[in-house]
Amino acid sequence: MIMADNIKTAVTLFLITLISGLLLGGVYAITKEPIALANQAALYAAYETLVPGGAEYEEQAAATEKANADLADGRYGNVTINNVVMPVDASGNALGYIVDVTSHDGYGGDIQLTVGYTGEEGALTCTGISFLTLAETAGLGMNAQEPEFMEQYVGKTTEALTVTKSGSAGEHEINAMSGATITTDAVTNAVNAANYAVTAGMEG
Repeated sequence: MIMADNIKTAVTLFLITLISGLLLGGVYAITKEPIALANQAALYAAYETLVPGGAEYEEQAAATEKANADLADGRYGNVTINNVVMPVDASGNALGYIVDVTSHDGYGGDIQLTVGYTGEEGALTCTGISFLTLAETAGLGMNAQEPEFMEQYVGKTTEALTVTKSGSAGEHEINAMSGATITTDAVTNAVNAANYAVTAGMEG
């Protein structure tokens, strides 16, 4: 009798687990595509904010691959260039570049952002940055989303940037956020990696 009860219990647990797994799998299958579409829409919205007027975004796969290979030396920390794209308007005219980059050195985890550029080849300037993923400490690292911090990158050239705590950033410097130097470094290194991708990454 005890054996029969144990078998019955095991079968019941198996069926519950099986049904739960099937339901979860079904939910994942149903939500996977809408989530992917929402993420894509958010990415394109960031692109449009940084370099308006893009009708298409041509991937620069060679630049992405070269930048990642070169930056494996850790000069800008643990970063990954996710994609380099060239936005073009409806007439096929190039509008600049946009780089999707992730720093894995954030205080609260990965920081993913896009960086926009316009201008002539060899004289590109940053149009700004837009965060896709940011999970830093509230009131500290999350202040990276504030215009006061983000606007520091606007108009910068592709020269490597450094972080300063002086509060009086120079031409190639970024003022650190109070109490959030790790986040400041991670964001600035991500921008430096993007700068590299649209300069040295384009060579060869």
